[in-house]
Amino acid sequence: MWMPRQLPELGDKLQSLGLELDPKTMTDLTKFPMNAVVSLGGCSASFVSPQGLVATNHHCAYGSISYNSTEDNDLLANGFLAKTRQEELPAAPGSRIYVTVDMNEVTDKINSTLSDDMDGATRFKAIEDAEKALVADCESDPGHRCEVYSYYGGASYYLIKQLAIRDVRLVHAPASSIGKFGGDIDNWMWPRHTGDYSFLRAYVSPEGKPADFSKDNVPYAPKHFLKVATQGPQEGDFVMVAGYPGRTNRYRTAEEVNNNFTWYYPTMQKVLAEWSEVIGNATENNKDAALKYAGQVAGLNNYSKNFTGMMEGYNRSDLLSRKQQLEKDLQAWIEANPENNQKYASVIADLQQLITEKQSTQERDLLLGYMNRSAMLSAAQRLYRLSLEKQKPNMEREPGYQDRDMTRFTESMKRYERNFEPSVDQAVWTYFVERYNALPQDQHMESFDKYFAGELNGDVLQQKLSAMYEATGLTDTETRLAWMDKSPEDFRNSDDPFIQLAINTYDDRIAIEERDKAMAGRFAELRPQYMDLLIAYYNEQGKPVYPDANSSLRLTYGLVKGYTPPAGTIKGPADGNDGKDGFVPFTTLRGIEAKYTGKDPFDAPQAELDAIKNKDYGRFYDEKLDSVPVNFLSTVDITGGNSGSATMNGKGELIGLVFDGTYDSINADWDFNDNTRAIHVDVEYMLWVMEKVDHADNLLEEMGVAAPKGDTAQ
Repeated sequence: MWMPRQLPELGDKLQSLGLELDPKTMTDLTKFPMNAVVSLGGCSASFVSPQGLVATNHHCAYGSISYNSTEDNDLLANGFLAKTRQEELPAAPGSRIYVTVDMNEVTDKINSTLSDDMDGATRFKAIEDAEKALVADCESDPGHRCEVYSYYGGASYYLIKQLAIRDVRLVHAPASSIGKFGGDIDNWMWPRHTGDYSFLRAYVSPEGKPADFSKDNVPYAPKHFLKVATQGPQEGDFVMVAGYPGRTNRYRTAEEVNNNFTWYYPTMQKVLAEWSEVIGNATENNKDAALKYAGQVAGLNNYSKNFTGMMEGYNRSDLLSRKQQLEKDLQAWIEANPENNQKYASVIADLQQLITEKQSTQERDLLLGYMNRSAMLSAAQRLYRLSLEKQKPNMEREPGYQDRDMTRFTESMKRYERNFEPSVDQAVWTYFVERYNALPQDQHMESFDKYFAGELNGDVLQQKLSAMYEATGLTDTETRLAWMDKSPEDFRNSDDPFIQLAINTYDDRIAIEERDKAMAGRFAELRPQYMDLLIAYYNEQGKPVYPDANSSLRLTYGLVKGYTPPAGTIKGPADGNDGKDGFVPFTTLRGIEAKYTGKDPFDAPQAELDAIKNKDYGRFYDEKLDSVPVNFLSTVDITGGNSGSATMNGKGELIGLVFDGTYDSINADWDFNDNTRAIHVDVEYMLWVMEKVDHADNLLEEMGVAAPKGDTAQ
């Protein structure tokens, strides 16, 4: 996952594989193609027309599709197409399109505020204050959002400036029976037949500035957009993916690897699966509530399956032993050179000691974090904290409570309305309270127990929780918004039960927060030293080192290629599977027909089934496949956050969207290897559905890929 600035180092390799662009120009984030690649704040996307049309995954727009759905007009089930600009719908509150416009290294500015004698808390605050000052100066340019990102564990820092477009609208999404075909059953699986795509549009004021939703706003005109190809790749072709991958952990220590795979992932897999089940039971026979929680359930199931695959992949691998060997090799390298020994002698041991200390409270910390899964308690805690932070000068406030954060804060208070049902929220909170209550007493939060008078299970707990939900006013949006302007005294005088709980537990929560900051400050000193050691070690071997993913813009490259999964997983010939040697890199429309059952998650629109039955392939027919390609595999390096990323050919043309990885690749967050594969939706399937099923002729024309008039090729 290479930073754009690193691409010239890889130039010869990239061009030998098929890149036709100049790697040197790709370092400029204001030029093609990087300027066309955008972030949605959790997903990636790209401009595909001069009128601000954005292509991303269906699951990335899922919240906005759900937000605009009702029992009478279920856009998730039926799909959505705006034939005109006037028909486009506002995306879910808080939706953003972020266009990266600048990236500057600020390592020296951060480090100049630090000294070797600082303790963890002091170091954390110094870094935070330096970052806030840099961000404030950057955001003096209206309409932009700036963040300082750390790379290589904090060995270097970059200030990234993004245009923050606030008026985002839903333009087109296929029915979920296309966009989510296969559902949770096929998630992380191959062969795959999912049309995971959708379209949004960015709007700005008539003056071209970011603005809130208004009928007077106009489509944003990007400096650059990706040309949409009408042909996808062939086997062996070069492909590259540009997007905003979330987090990877490739440079963690052996002990961190062991702890994550033997404690954290097993624990979380169980929690997520049970959490999803609680929501399912609470929304049974309540379609409106089910729609509200559909996005959350999809996310929980995705991560639950992710963690299961992580553990299975880890158990088949030699990752831990390789990590252990690396640390032995590093220590030997240190001791073999007096200069290295002087610089790095205790780095590995010091980092290990801190990791052990952090793990000693991990179970309690995990559960206390999930105690806020009551939407009402979370709202009360954040609102009360806001009242306290507003007593301070803006630059002294906690991140998330500064003036720059108030638009986001307001939108978050509004979002509860579409994703909240009291009975469901109570059921989820009950689940986490009961897990908390099972902790040893010395790991409890005294103020929380005191508020409930020790009655944290059974009917007594349910009676207390029910009374709290009935008495609170925070279920009302206008009430929540009004609390944003209240003083701490107003909160203390309130009889709202959730507000009182937030106040009573505040000191204990702040004490935990301060402890965590001090720990983070100590990591901010040791982690860069460890990464400096690794980089020096690899550089001596002539190996360039990319930083772990951190939600900033990256480019990855690879080839369209199938793979051979672990023995015993091939189950006979099928679309995308030759039944003998492994998985081939393409699936086709035949697989949709073969998997179709007429019931979720293997349903499909009748128009699509008719087109497949009639072999109405049109201009997207692939002779080698004797069908239309649906999904394909590649060797690119992705993780969460890459969803919706543009898949490009060597010319920088859009040939698909990445949306998933194979089950055998799930632990790629920790270990990228030769069998790691990403799954893409092929541009030809996207365009075929838009042309033959949804008749999105207006969008095809806008993207310059409309069929020539009179083209009736079958």
